[in-house]
Amino acid sequence: MRRIGSSPFSFPEFRGATRTLVFVNLGAYFALLVWQLISVDMANEIGRLLTLDPTSFFHGLIWQPLTYSFVHVGIVGTLFELLSLWFLAGFLENMHSSTWVNGLYATSVLGTAAAALVIYVCSAPLGYALMPVALYGCFGGIFGMLVAIGTLYGDMEFLLFFAIGIKAKYMAVIYGLIAVAMLFGQQRMYAFAQLGGALAGWLYVRMAPRKGLSFTLSERWYALRNGYYRWKRRRAARKFEVYMRKQGRTVRFDGNGRVINEDEDDKKRWN
Repeated sequence: MRRIGSSPFSFPEFRGATRTLVFVNLGAYFALLVWQLISVDMANEIGRLLTLDPTSFFHGLIWQPLTYSFVHVGIVGTLFELLSLWFLAGFLENMHSSTWVNGLYATSVLGTAAAALVIYVCSAPLGYALMPVALYGCFGGIFGMLVAIGTLYGDMEFLLFFAIGIKAKYMAVIYGLIAVAMLFGQQRMYAFAQLGGALAGWLYVRMAPRKGLSFTLSERWYALRNGYYRWKRRRAARKFEVYMRKQGRTVRFDGNGRVINEDEDDKKRWN
């Protein structure tokens, strides 16, 4: 049975989207450390503004679903997150493009934030009001990548704790069951947010185009732009038809604004 890498402890290549994601998160971690050296109060305020707190989000801090994943607390937790990010993103980047990997990560991070906001809003009407918990770290993106690997490459074997061989699909199920069990504890919002990131990652795998969301969005944008230009050309053609009829001449255009019939005199005139 195959394992990741050339040896049980090897990591994938450090390139492309993997390198970008790790460096951005690492840079954000050290930037916050520098702010702590300058001013602890300032660093705490920056952390409060960037972490995802449902009450703050609904009071106008709408950027938090995009920024909370760059806030990391504690060197051990940050090291584990970044190593996991390197391992999972690097593996996926060997099979998919950098754009696809970035799209999966972003979708999982936003899905995690959306799940946290949904459970916070719905908990009070259901009679289980939750205390708002600030979310930080890229755990949602990591969980989404793990689910993606479990879905696409479920029979690939990982080494759990660098010692126990386990298939990717079983590892994803185990982490999912742990999150479900946490729903019955004090970390309901955190656990539900994790499951939201996993669901977002799974939906991305099932629904996203193979070349990535950015490629598809760019294609849609160019299609809309070209459709607008074709509409302008058709409108100009209709105006020209009206003008030529007033001059006693008949000129017709097709649906793309191209001339479809001209008499010989017209051809000589316009040539």
